[in-house]
Amino acid sequence: MAATLYLIPVPLGATAPEAVLPAPVLEQIRPLTHFVVENAKSARAFLKAVGTAQPLQSLLLDELNEHTPHTALQKLLEPLLAGHDIGLVSEAGCPAVADPGADLVALAQKNGIRVVPLVGPSSLLLALMASGLNGQRFAFLGYLPSKPMERAKALRNIEAESRQHRQTQLFIETPYRNRPMLETLLATCQPSTRLTLATDLTLPSESIVTLTIGEWKKRTPPDIERRPTVFLLLA
Repeated sequence: MAATLYLIPVPLGATAPEAVLPAPVLEQIRPLTHFVVENAKSARAFLKAVGTAQPLQSLLLDELNEHTPHTALQKLLEPLLAGHDIGLVSEAGCPAVADPGADLVALAQKNGIRVVPLVGPSSLLLALMASGLNGQRFAFLGYLPSKPMERAKALRNIEAESRQHRQTQLFIETPYRNRPMLETLLATCQPSTRLTLATDLTLPSESIVTLTIGEWKKRTPPDIERRPTVFLLLA
């Protein structure tokens, strides 16, 4: 029996699903009974807000996160092979982008299973759209090294790559390390390099500001501590 793996976007914060997900997407989610989720508790809260066709307690939720062994992926795929559609749910934003769900998508593709990405918020694209930086050539680098010296070295390499190719570089950080990341950026990069801080995207507290490193240094550092932020750099 043919089945489909639906990639379900999730709001980027405490936002009602209908505020950021189109009605046809919500209608596609509601009949599903099988889900692979990054965190069962938060996924149930999301599905309750969406309003599922079946009682919440009857839904089958399997977890796939950074602690899931690779050997467990095949078992997660079994409902699809048995003919049941599955919804893949990330913690926030789009599944399989900087997200462990990518491994399940790869396995589904390998097995010839239909994969359907649903429309919803992507912090990376929203940040790029509003940054004013190069939207023709860009790269997402995920997380940079957490150790100060390694982080500074990585940023110097990223800046050089951006300058050479006129390429916008996007990266993220664990929110509680946002401040050290910003401090290293200001201490490492050239004054003319442009830096965008895109914080709390789609939330009432959203802030997206692009300045040169030199201009950022003249400002009081913005409050990005423990707030989801996308960093964008163009040398």
